[in-house]
Order: sequence, then structure tokens, then C-alpha cells
Amino acid sequence: MALVCVEDFEKKAVVQLEKNALDYYRSGAGEQFTLGLNREAFRRLRLRPRCLRDVSRLDIGCKILGEQMKWPLGIAPTAMQKMAHPDGEVGNARAAGKAGSIFILSTLSTTSLEDLAVGAPDTVKWFQLYIYKDRTITEKLVRRAEKANFKALVLTIDAPIFGHRRADVRNNFSLPSHLTLANFQGVKATGVGNATMGASGINEYVSSQFDPTITWKDIAWLKSITHLPIVVKGVLTAEDAVLAREFGCAGLIVSNHGARQIDTVPASIEALPEIVKAVGEDLVVMMDGGIMQGNDIFKALALGAKTVFVGRPAIWALAYNGQKGVEEMLSVLRKDFEITMALIGCQTLKDIQSSMVVHEWQYAKL
Repeated sequence: MALVCVEDFEKKAVVQLEKNALDYYRSGAGEQFTLGLNREAFRRLRLRPRCLRDVSRLDIGCKILGEQMKWPLGIAPTAMQKMAHPDGEVGNARAAGKAGSIFILSTLSTTSLEDLAVGAPDTVKWFQLYIYKDRTITEKLVRRAEKANFKALVLTIDAPIFGHRRADVRNNFSLPSHLTLANFQGVKATGVGNATMGASGINEYVSSQFDPTITWKDIAWLKSITHLPIVVKGVLTAEDAVLAREFGCAGLIVSNHGARQIDTVPASIEALPEIVKAVGEDLVVMMDGGIMQGNDIFKALALGAKTVFVGRPAIWALAYNGQKGVEEMLSVLRKDFEITMALIGCQTLKDIQSSMVVHEWQYAKL
């Protein structure tokens, strides 16, 4: 039976992943209200199509931080992808490259920067960064990313600690013993595999290693040690977006970390408009969270995002059939987006107008 939407890939993954990995990938923080909201908020937005517009030829290419991409969707950083499938990050990145998409490698990956560079040389790659208490570790990661031809650094700013993910605590989550965090050696590579009873191994690792004292001033430090553009990920307010501009970031990703940090924050798509209004003329504004179909991509672009990223959909597809699964999922999403573009009456991304998406309340009041 053909897989025709992201939900189909998710259903396949659910029966293939073991519980430790499945719950890690799919869970959110707290009561998981925001996890559901990431989807529900898209459903509350209505499309306003325009008719009798020539859509015989579509061009959905875009340029992001100087790189020409085939379409406005990339793959977000997700940790420990070899828990999903042996192809892991390399398979995911190769699929992204074939689709003309950006791939963001997580610091907490099961494939090293160098191995990914060799395994997916034709993919546009960004590196997601955490700042460790030992700054020399972070500086070495930056140097390695530069040497491996990564094109940008994505600094996650919403995780001084990790959120309370109840499923991981219940499962006493730990990284399977045959895997390590491949960018490191010693305890920094194996620490996630040593959870104490009644705790999550990933949360214990983060608390012991990540620097919770970082502030916006550390952006200046990061800029001083790299020539790569810096994108901050995890922005949900106009105030922080303005600070990102003030401290010289090239772009930002509107994100609630897949609803995995603190519950009851807004859905990413809800936070997007105020951020675009504040800095959209100055920074490359991007978004992740809740993207499951073509009209989700369209709605985010209409509200001002230049591109979007997906995390869990790529993991579900990877778990289903490795690199080939991700290639298939991206093809499904692209086709769905092209259908949306044509039926809304947009030949290129420049034709997308903010007036084409409105909140449901505008119809409810009639």
C-alpha cells in the first residue's frame, strides 16, 4: 500500500521502533499540550485561494543564506538518529541532498561531523550547536564544522537545561549500548547510556555538560571564533528576535523545540507573525514545529517564514526504510506542497501573500 502522507510514515515507524527510542522521539514536555498545539494551530488557519492564475509551471526554489535550494523545506536537527535506523544521520542527509534540502546535524548525533561530510558531500549541511561548560569543547566543534564544509552554525538557545519529558523518565531513557555520541570521546560520548534509576539519561547528560550561564553576550564570543553565519534556534518572542538582530545573527528559527522544553508555550506558527513583524526585514526568519503537509509549509511561508524544517517526519521515514524512506517522505511532502501552490494560485514563492492565510476567527464572526 502506498504511503501518501506523513502520518502513514509515522504509523510504520510506531510498529518498528522499540519503546525507548519511540517515546524519546515522539514525546513532548509536561502534559504535552503544546505538542498537540503545534498541529492544532495550523488547523485554525484558513487558506484563501486565488483563481484563474497561470500555474502551468511552478518554481518553488529559494535562496537561504546564500545557498540555492530546490524548495523551502529542510531537515531539523534531531539527536541520536541511529536509534531509528542504521542509516542514521548519513541516510537522512543524503535524502535531504537528493531533494535539494538543507540538513542540520545535531551536536548529539550518532554520526560525527567528519563522517557526515564524507557520507553526504553534496548536501548543504548546517551544524546545530550547544555551548558546553568547557568552552574548548565547543570551540573544537566549531573548528571541525568549518573544516568539514558546514555552511552555518545553528545555536540552540532554548535549552539551558532539558525539559521534563515524562516518558523518558518513566522509561529510564538511555542511549543503546552499541551507540555513542559520535562527535565526542570518553564520558561525553557514552554518558547518555548511563542513566540512574528514575531519571532520563539525556537530561542527566545535559545537566552535567551544557552551560546554563550563557547569555546573549555569548553570541559575540561565538562570532569571534568563527566565520560561519550564526542562526539562533528556539526563538518564540519578538523581544528575543530583536536581540538576535542586535547581536549580529544572520537568521533565526522560530521553534519550541518540538514542544519538548516547556509545556503551554505557543505553537511555532502562532509565534511566527510577531517575530516576522519585528525582524523580518533584517534577518532570515525560519520555522519548525508541526509541519506535516504541504499546506502547512504554505501557511508558514505566507506568515513570513523563508523556509521551514521538519524533525519527527524525517525520523519516522528513517525508521520505516532508512535513506529510501526519507527520500519517499520528502517526495510526498514536495508533491503536496506543489498541489497547494497551484490550487492557491501561486507560480513562485514570491506570489505567496500574507492575505492568503487568515485565522479561523475571521470566518467564525460572520
